[in-house]
Amino acid sequence: MQPEKNATPSPYLMLCGLAVLFAAGMLYYSQTAAFAWDEGFHLLTAQLIKNGKRPYLDFFFPQTPLNAYWNAFWFRLFGDTWRTAHAVAAVCTTAGVFLIGDYAYRRFPDVAWRVPAAFAIFFLVGLNVMVVEFGPVAQAYGLCLVSIVAAFRFTVLTVEERGFVYAFAAGLMAGVASGSSLLVVLACPIMAIWILVFNRAGNRFLKFIAFGFGNAIPFTPVLWFYLQKPREVLFTVFQFNFRYRSVGWKDATAHDIEALTGFLVSSQASMLCVLAIAGLFYAVSRSGWARETLRELYLCAALFVVVGAHIATAHPTFERYYLLITPFLAVLAVAGIYWISTSIAPNDDWRVTVALVAMFFGLGLWRALAVDESGAMAWKDLEAIAAKVQEVTPPGEPIWSEEHFYFLTKRTPPYGMEHENSHKPLGLSDEFIRALHILPGAKMQEQVRAGMYSTVVVCDDLDEGVVADLPNIYNQSEEIGECTVYWGKK
Repeated sequence: MQPEKNATPSPYLMLCGLAVLFAAGMLYYSQTAAFAWDEGFHLLTAQLIKNGKRPYLDFFFPQTPLNAYWNAFWFRLFGDTWRTAHAVAAVCTTAGVFLIGDYAYRRFPDVAWRVPAAFAIFFLVGLNVMVVEFGPVAQAYGLCLVSIVAAFRFTVLTVEERGFVYAFAAGLMAGVASGSSLLVVLACPIMAIWILVFNRAGNRFLKFIAFGFGNAIPFTPVLWFYLQKPREVLFTVFQFNFRYRSVGWKDATAHDIEALTGFLVSSQASMLCVLAIAGLFYAVSRSGWARETLRELYLCAALFVVVGAHIATAHPTFERYYLLITPFLAVLAVAGIYWISTSIAPNDDWRVTVALVAMFFGLGLWRALAVDESGAMAWKDLEAIAAKVQEVTPPGEPIWSEEHFYFLTKRTPPYGMEHENSHKPLGLSDEFIRALHILPGAKMQEQVRAGMYSTVVVCDDLDEGVVADLPNIYNQSEEIGECTVYWGKK
């Protein structure tokens, strides 16, 4: 399937204009309301890297490091604030949405429907609640989303060209996505195998090797750290995530079930799934589309099913993780929209169909942001708490808090306080715990009780017994939002 050679520029300019509007909306949301509690340790990690610290070797960071280094790079250019990370993530998310919309514009099999297909994908992905809420935060979603879609685009082009440059680019971008989040790591073998099996020009084995070389490059930082401390890096990046994430979480399994069945109560997710199933059925059994087109749809389906199944095994898992494979589900869904629209009204104006899609997903997004998330915590609330901490804490004095407040106050966290989720009982030897730069929870509680910190910020993260003791340790306290600041040791 070849892209249309003589497409008029005006529809494409409209698509670009829609991308600009989406980018403006994402940037506005990123600077005003976008917030995820877990992005605190990602921001702190990037700040520590900017200041010369090394993940795994100097502090505990149970993630692949590429997104942290990405944020640290932009921190050096524009300052280490959450606004910088959010703006960059918003741009990355917009780019990912544009790339998948552009794919439909260039490759949808019915030339007359390429423009509506592109617009429909923009609305299916760009107005998706999970994409909007979590794409522009400091976690890896934005960088991972644009990278995995770029990898998909290069993979599709690879099988048509004789050279191996596209294969190398596909592997590189898939590696960037995996190096940002292991949630999409299985996309790498899927794309590599797809290239190997469906190649139509040039040497398939050379392309397969080129894909592998490109895929390995983004993991060189992990390899470098592994060569220095293999056991620690292996545990931090892989074993902690596969075995210890749910430790101390009593309702982790119930939470997983709720996350995995969340599409049943989400109108957007339900609609996407129904349209995607319809689209795949139509493409395979009734469309008469070219074999090359069907293979690309199979690739989208494989990415959604396999990567989605891998996401489901994360324990605990979250509904927002699935935003990383939403673009591929949307490609299938557009085929379903095309089938329904052309079956009901073959000569009808496509604008009605696309308008209905935009209205349905737009209303879903409005409800989520304006109703469900109304009054939710935002960075401005944490900045007010951080300002109080700075006011009551002398320079150089230690504080105990969430990662967010170390980041906002630009204070170096005490030993072992770089990652809140590391304080759980892991059942490891004391020697290995020290090598991982982990502060056990019991030891942390002892330090707080002993009054080792000039200021303590509690946001429902300390043992209730310790919280009850804080008024006996500190003279003053102030409740700000969902947190309480204690200071003035007795």
